[in-house]
Amino acid sequence: MSDHNELAEKVEQLFGDSGGASREAARAVFATLRAELSAGRVRAAEPDPSTPTGWKVNPWVKQGILLGFRSGDITPFPSGNPEHPYLDKDTLPQRRIDPSAGVRLVPGGSSIRDGAYVGPGVICMPPMYINIGAYVGEGSLIDSHALVGSCAQVGCRVHVSAAAQIGGVLEPVGALPVIVEDEVLVGGNTGLYEGAVVRRRAVIAAGVVLTGSTPIYDLPKERMITASPGTPTIIPEGAVVVPGARAVTAKVGREWGLSLATPVIVKYRDDRTDTKTELEAWIR
Repeated sequence: MSDHNELAEKVEQLFGDSGGASREAARAVFATLRAELSAGRVRAAEPDPSTPTGWKVNPWVKQGILLGFRSGDITPFPSGNPEHPYLDKDTLPQRRIDPSAGVRLVPGGSSIRDGAYVGPGVICMPPMYINIGAYVGEGSLIDSHALVGSCAQVGCRVHVSAAAQIGGVLEPVGALPVIVEDEVLVGGNTGLYEGAVVRRRAVIAAGVVLTGSTPIYDLPKERMITASPGTPTIIPEGAVVVPGARAVTAKVGREWGLSLATPVIVKYRDDRTDTKTELEAWIR
């Protein structure tokens, strides 16, 4: 931890001295941070039971990532067509993963940026993308066309289904990233954004869109879950969330018969739900 405190101090110093900071020093510090993120020894956010969300943000990690963008040069990266290479900052290479990592990176256009942690047993179906600062825990499945955005935190044995979007955040540096805890099922075409927190074993059905300020209607417990200052919307443990709609109560909205999309908790996880979600184990 002392080494990480020293790294944090260096990042904060260089980030705050944008005019006079040594570019080479910034690149060297960012390379160290990138290696620590890739190894999972440093995280943009980490569990902390003492906070209302159960998670603590490490703002200096985002500062370090922004430092990497600032100090990089545009350079060509190989593509399938040698005449048309990819172009990106040289400080932000693709992550190299060898068989010893225990990760299945299935051929077909997927990409993982260096500085993202991908745990043993993770399956990456093409084409999917995991951005820098993200954390994907052991045994999770990132399905086709899915995105795990910068600094998003995904737990162990999570299924991020096809075309699901787990949004990233770099600024403001103190903002909580999207948190998806262990054994969550994130359905296809789902969008999780703006620091939403999904507790362990929840099921987010296909098509749900959830932000850090989205109100949730909890039918079994007859309550409405809302964000509060400094605390985003939190999906409770084991909740089964589906897309719903609520009527617009403003006069003209009533006259026009309008409704707005809203997530609804229809039940909490039970044996029947577990049987359905366990079917994916056969592909591992």
